[in-house]
Amino acid sequence: MTSDNGINPEADVDWDAQSATFDDEPDHGLRDPGVRAAWAARLEEWLPRAASDVLDLGCGTGSLSLLASERGHHVTGVDFSPRMIDLARAKLAGRDAVFLVGDAAAPPVGEQRFDVVLVRHVLWALPDPARVLRQWCGLLRPGGRLVLVEGVWGTVSPVGVPADRLTALLAPLVADVRLERLSDDARLWGREVADERYAVVAGLKGPGSP
Repeated sequence: MTSDNGINPEADVDWDAQSATFDDEPDHGLRDPGVRAAWAARLEEWLPRAASDVLDLGCGTGSLSLLASERGHHVTGVDFSPRMIDLARAKLAGRDAVFLVGDAAAPPVGEQRFDVVLVRHVLWALPDPARVLRQWCGLLRPGGRLVLVEGVWGTVSPVGVPADRLTALLAPLVADVRLERLSDDARLWGREVADERYAVVAGLKGPGSP
């Protein structure tokens, strides 16, 4: 689990150094056609049908950003690693996408608001998840949605955010929450996995909602 202050010490990683091999993981680079197709199918379900503004936080090398862009969405990607951002810009060169170096917990997007905040395997590494989720909800337009892919990894010293904790944190902030278990879909990961992996799609409360 995460530590008492909400951050895991294993999250202190030099992501610039990791960038050269980051896409070697099947679910990072999406180089395998089957893995890529599996993520594309999920994003088709999670993202709006109409072209939308998508904020991809902790975007890494931009693999999910690319899938969203291919579906006609305008993507803004944010990552703390300048090297990851360089790779994302190269991957989406010529597409309707912007990539910014910055903190996923406080994205450098000014007053811009989005239809979707997309985040994969990032919340577990951030301090004070409750505050971060409030921040992310504040980046959404009315009727917008959060798409959060998270999990709990490891058996001896597991790390991550359990699904029940995340849904409880979201309950006072959103109008509806849909939980999808992803552990049993090996196509997403390029292999069988035994740990907890899931996605939460949460719709923002509208004006005047209690």
